[in-house]
Amino acid sequence: MTLVDTSSWIEYLRQKDSPVTLRVQDLLLQGEASWCDMTLVELWNGARGAREKRELAELEKEIALLPVNEGVWGVSRNLARRCREAGLTVPAADIVIAACAAKPVLIPERLDSVSRFRRFRSAHISEAC
Repeated sequence: MTLVDTSSWIEYLRQKDSPVTLRVQDLLLQGEASWCDMTLVELWNGARGAREKRELAELEKEIALLPVNEGVWGVSRNLARRCREAGLTVPAADIVIAACAAKPVLIPERLDSVSRFRRFRSAHISEAC
């Protein structure tokens, strides 16, 4: 299972001709794409136009929804604490999504490698998971 990051879903939904869109399409065809509630909140918050909203609603019926449960919240709190100790101010949504991707069986698929996940790696925050 692969946790597809918000930015990759945006590339896909906006039908950009890119390697990211092709990777998301492949994950969808293989039944390997997943997301979490925080990803959906970000997507719905930025959804543009009737076509994009329709497609997002259809995808919601098909895509595996990863739970944001007590364990994920615990990892999120630990990540937030470690980020602050490292001098990083990371948006809460990024922390929660990274915590969802911290499960050993998940592989984060992302476009914005400079933002969401790289910040954690650069400060050696991944040990917090």
